[in-house]
Parts: sequence; C-alpha cells; structure tokens
Amino acid sequence: MRFTEHELTVAVTAAARTVAAGRVRRRAKDDDAWEAMSKIDRYHLLEGVGGQVLPVLLALPDVEVPAGTRPTFTDEQVAAAVEQTLGDSGVGRLRQKVAVAARVTLVRTALAQLPVRQDPDALVVPDHL
Repeated sequence: MRFTEHELTVAVTAAARTVAAGRVRRRAKDDDAWEAMSKIDRYHLLEGVGGQVLPVLLALPDVEVPAGTRPTFTDEQVAAAVEQTLGDSGVGRLRQKVAVAARVTLVRTALAQLPVRQDPDALVVPDHL
C-alpha cells in the first residue's frame, strides 16, 4: 500500500503513544505518558515501533481510497501482512502466535489513527506562497 509520509508519521506516532501509555503502571491517557517522556526516549520508542509497524503498512495490499475516507483493511489482510513481514523467528508456535497477535493489534492501532485522505485536486494553494 502506498501511504504519504504524513500518514506514516501519524500512524507510527499513534502506535508509539499507545505503547507509551501501556508502559505506565497506572491507567494514564496516551498523551500524559507521551508528554512525560524525554525527547530521546520518544525517539527510541518511535524507532522501535516504526521498525515493527512500517514494514507491515508497506506490505498491505493496494486498495483504492476515495477522498474523504481512510484506508480500510480486513483482519485477514493485516494478519497476512504481519506474518509476511514477521517471518519465522525460530520460536515455538505459541510464541509466534502471540507475536503475530501483538503486532496485528499494534498495526490496527496505527491504521485507526490514519488521517482522512484528501482530494489533491481540491486543495487550494494561496497565490502568495
């Protein structure tokens, strides 16, 4: 699937914020945990989450996304992309299933936060730019 740089950035950041909130023992909002992190900690988290999410997003099948909507994928498409990118890590079947399920959940979180596609022909650029 082809995503814009902005869409990929939003997706990875949304997944990283969810992971950051999950690291905090008390139930906190995603933004609270994210804001409490230092910039270098955010970078390390974004790097790790991006390494897991980006290959899967790029492995998703091409779908036509009309303007004003978000890309949608079936659970089977997401699971197939995760299994394709995850490969066989040499661990037991149970650990492999857990790793696939966790990555599918992370990718679903990222996909849920994708911005709505805009029609590039409808965008108006001011003359003074």
